[in-house]
Amino acid sequence: MTTVPSSTFVYKGRGADGKVAKGRLEAPNEGAAHARLMKMGLTPISVAETGSGLNREINLSFLKKGVKLKDLAVMARQMATMTGAGVSLLRTLTILSEQSENETLREALEKIAKDVETGSSLSDSLVRHPKIFPPIMINMVRAGETGGFLDGALNTVADGFEKEAKLKASIKSAMTYPMVVLAISLIAVVIMLTFIVPIFAKMFASLGSALPLPTQILVVMSHQMPWALPTLIVAVIAGSVWWRRNKNEPRVRAAIEPRMLKLPVFGMLFTKIAIARFARNFANMMGAGVPILSGLRIVGETSGNWAIETALERVAKAVRQGKSVAEPLAQEPVFPMMVTQMVAVGEDAGSMEVMLNKIADFYDSEVEAMTDSLTSLIEPLLIAFLGVVVGGMIVCLYLPIFQITDAVQNAS
Repeated sequence: MTTVPSSTFVYKGRGADGKVAKGRLEAPNEGAAHARLMKMGLTPISVAETGSGLNREINLSFLKKGVKLKDLAVMARQMATMTGAGVSLLRTLTILSEQSENETLREALEKIAKDVETGSSLSDSLVRHPKIFPPIMINMVRAGETGGFLDGALNTVADGFEKEAKLKASIKSAMTYPMVVLAISLIAVVIMLTFIVPIFAKMFASLGSALPLPTQILVVMSHQMPWALPTLIVAVIAGSVWWRRNKNEPRVRAAIEPRMLKLPVFGMLFTKIAIARFARNFANMMGAGVPILSGLRIVGETSGNWAIETALERVAKAVRQGKSVAEPLAQEPVFPMMVTQMVAVGEDAGSMEVMLNKIADFYDSEVEAMTDSLTSLIEPLLIAFLGVVVGGMIVCLYLPIFQITDAVQNAS
């Protein structure tokens, strides 16, 4: 059986509502592209192949923006609204792909629409894009398709993503000011070592006297800047590239993420974030009717921390052997006693979903309060740090002048 090669076409078509739609599709030839547009309910205005001439597209995939939680939340909410209103899934996907402002998400939705058009389920189509759609979304959609409540499952997904996006935004906002102050202090140090200290160093050399130790250290650092600064910049860039490529590797995660939970002050914050995510996602899984074992596996994968993920793997293994969720959960030190006790009460009362939601809400509020207090504490400390660093360098530069002044006064 031979496979007919397909080409990519850029199209412009008018829908039944009179609105003009633009996009791309794959087809063996232009005639097939016209036929597909008609099936999609569009009257073709223009269809052009992108493979040659002025229509050739330059592949700049590294410049494309990633798909954020906010993008997925908006997509899930809109999809739930349209499918709940009776709009067909294929038409919903087509509309979402046309109006999506994120190019990566738009291309994924276009491919998903083609898969659905050829008979694939929505969940099976989402699985083909693991870098865009997280496992929790895929499994929630699959549960919704199986139980006949796809719009409800999508609304639950949107709720979860919106809460997590809000949490991330609050943390990012809280850390912006400290990072700006730290960056300013580093820039100030580099400017002083590169431009100001050399001027003083020439003046000190003409004096011919021995410099105080702090001033000597500052002058040596200034002399090293021509090679140290480029080396540091290259090292930072190389480290960033390496981290982006390897941060999801199991060996890297196993080495770094458990230690993040043990950091002073920030370790507690990371722990609370991970537990809030675990509780919310597990509650959503149970509310959608996902089996507990599958839910534990999926929640572990989406917890964002290796320690939580491996702990939930051990919990799932114990549950598979017939134990309750709370019993093995209590044996994992990463989960506070309050969490395990509330899970146990929820299991006994048959309301574990409600208890998990209460745990998530509690830890969400704890994270917000902790980020606020950390911001209040870090801001004055960083300002003091900036003052000490810059002020200390200025004092070091003037120490020889003070020495000369004292010597002159003593001689007179």
